[in-house]
Amino acid sequence: MSELDVIPLVDEGLGNSAYLLDLGDGRALAVDASRDLRALREAAGRRRLTVAYAADTHLHADFLTGALQLAASDGAQVLASAAGNREYPHTGLSDGDEVDLGGLTLRTLATPGHTHEHIAFQVLDGSRTVGVFTGGSLIVGSAARTDLVSPEQTEALARAQYRSLQRLARLDDEVAVWPTHGAGSFCSAPPGAERTSTIGTERATNTLLRAPSEDAFLQQLLASLGAFPPYFLRLGEINRRGPALVEGDRLRPVAPTQVARLRASGAEVVDVRPIADFGARHVPGSVSIPLRAAFATWLGWLVDATRPIVIVRNADQDPAEIVWQARKVGYDRIAGEVDGGIAGWVAAGEPTTTIPLVAAASLAGERVLDIRQDSEFATGHVPGADHVELGELAFRAGDVPADPTVVMCGHGERAMGAASLLARAGHRDVSVMAGGPQDWAEATGTPLEVRA
Repeated sequence: MSELDVIPLVDEGLGNSAYLLDLGDGRALAVDASRDLRALREAAGRRRLTVAYAADTHLHADFLTGALQLAASDGAQVLASAAGNREYPHTGLSDGDEVDLGGLTLRTLATPGHTHEHIAFQVLDGSRTVGVFTGGSLIVGSAARTDLVSPEQTEALARAQYRSLQRLARLDDEVAVWPTHGAGSFCSAPPGAERTSTIGTERATNTLLRAPSEDAFLQQLLASLGAFPPYFLRLGEINRRGPALVEGDRLRPVAPTQVARLRASGAEVVDVRPIADFGARHVPGSVSIPLRAAFATWLGWLVDATRPIVIVRNADQDPAEIVWQARKVGYDRIAGEVDGGIAGWVAAGEPTTTIPLVAAASLAGERVLDIRQDSEFATGHVPGADHVELGELAFRAGDVPADPTVVMCGHGERAMGAASLLARAGHRDVSVMAGGPQDWAEATGTPLEVRA
């Protein structure tokens, strides 16, 4: 074949890439496609491709696989590790197994580490390896984390990851590296900026590949691991059993009078509007998760997946975007949306509350709570600020002192989510700083504090 046509499908919110490989005859191979297939279908439609194969490198922890949906809608043959014990029809592959794609060959490489059953897919054109889909083994500048299965298996998986990377590094320099995890993924350890690479580049620049020993690799990898969303611990098993097929992407209108009944039965109100709109007026007790690229991750971090969800949105916010972002991380129980949005809620005579947005320059002695990730906080924060990661705050909002508190993050979106959790836990004097630490430093002329 001529040069391969590999189409990366980047999910900026999850920090991942799926891939569509044009096989040159109207068929395509999809690799690590999520349940949100909109971008994949658009790319395939533009090229008039039918997805003939849907390959998964591992049992994903950060999204639900779209392979079953592709099998049902396109007749795709699902390719996955035989060691994954998946409970749905698929071609189980072991180390060295090959699949004839018609002109190209897909060779299976066992690369355990990120998960016990992880495999990579080596793409051969004749006898020449042109690229490898590495999933969560070798990624750009790093390797994916090994602590998502259980604490007891973390070290053993990290040692397996070392051996897997060494194996991949023996491929030729010019072999393309197409990883799934990348910049912004909580599966990465740590994330880098680039999303694809070559074996030669990684051999020369990847510090994990250049570790002088297995023990040095282990220490470096494990030291780089930060927190991850709790839904990571349950999606792997759902992917093993097989996610349910879904259809439709509309939100059912829910009358404001019905919301109270839904909440009494355990429903959560999630407000996806921009933070200025939420701060000005929102349903008491609702959680602020603005609709943006990272919506799925924070929904998965802050909201219990077993509870029904009622959405509050602005009229110009796409309901399909809300539905598909929720579905790809396993949130299928969306009861609907408040009919008429916040205006409909107010028109029905229902109460609202506020959380003020304050300028960086106006801080005057209030307690500052920084809810960014630990690595972000360490690089620069307001002197004297308290620190609790947003993901942790979701489980201990009631433990935070009820002093007047200004919550801050990098821009304000996560801070408003944190403030909404604090307000729901009973805090009455909470506000959100518009902007982040650098805005505060510039407004006050005061240097940030760096943690040694």
